[in-house]
Amino acid sequence: MSGKRLFQSVAEQITDLIDSGAFPPGTRLPGERELAERLGVSRVTIREAEIALQAIGRLEIKTGSGVYVSEEAPPSSAALPEASAFEVTEARLLVESESAALAAYHISDEQIAILAELVEQMGTDDEERANQADEEFHRTIAEATNNAAILHSIKSLWRMREEIAGVKGTYDAVCVHDPKSRIEEHRTIFEALKSRDPAAARVAMRKHFTRLLETMLETTERMALEEVQQQASQSRKRFLTAAKIG
Repeated sequence: MSGKRLFQSVAEQITDLIDSGAFPPGTRLPGERELAERLGVSRVTIREAEIALQAIGRLEIKTGSGVYVSEEAPPSSAALPEASAFEVTEARLLVESESAALAAYHISDEQIAILAELVEQMGTDDEERANQADEEFHRTIAEATNNAAILHSIKSLWRMREEIAGVKGTYDAVCVHDPKSRIEEHRTIFEALKSRDPAAARVAMRKHFTRLLETMLETTERMALEEVQQQASQSRKRFLTAAKIG
């Protein structure tokens, strides 16, 4: 991995720690030596990552004092659009299918091992851990492309999945619908990447999101029908009661 790619990766890790609450706004980051040991990189790489994060407003470097998490809100460009679950999934299908194909060329043995472990974790009865493994699986593939723009795009799409209420609600309803298919689809993607087969990786990812879209349609249709039936039942009680009184 080049020096540029390394400090970008470290910057992403520090950002994830900030967003997870490990380093709240206004707090001082650990020193370069401690962070370097924690993230397994050099102090120079930590310094480069911190400078990059200061440039986008996530950190404040105070000479003689240390490095602090910015107390200001992220820039407006971080705001999420008003997108539906279908729009987010359509975008993921297009972006992540090609991401998987590119990753098949560049993925490392270490990343292959990580994906194998994440597929197993998706089979756990702990729904929260299974969902976390799902996110880490897709992010690992994005990282394997060695393309910072693709990684940023996929992380943004995942933010939409998790932070837009309507999208998250739809995904939560769908993902519990057929967990077996979810695991098998991720295993097929994994096997294609393990074989370093771009075409198979692309097809496997497209099938995963196509099935997800189909399940979303079935789920939303069922929910809409249940709502109509409930409204009809309420109307029946309301107006037939009036008729009986007459």
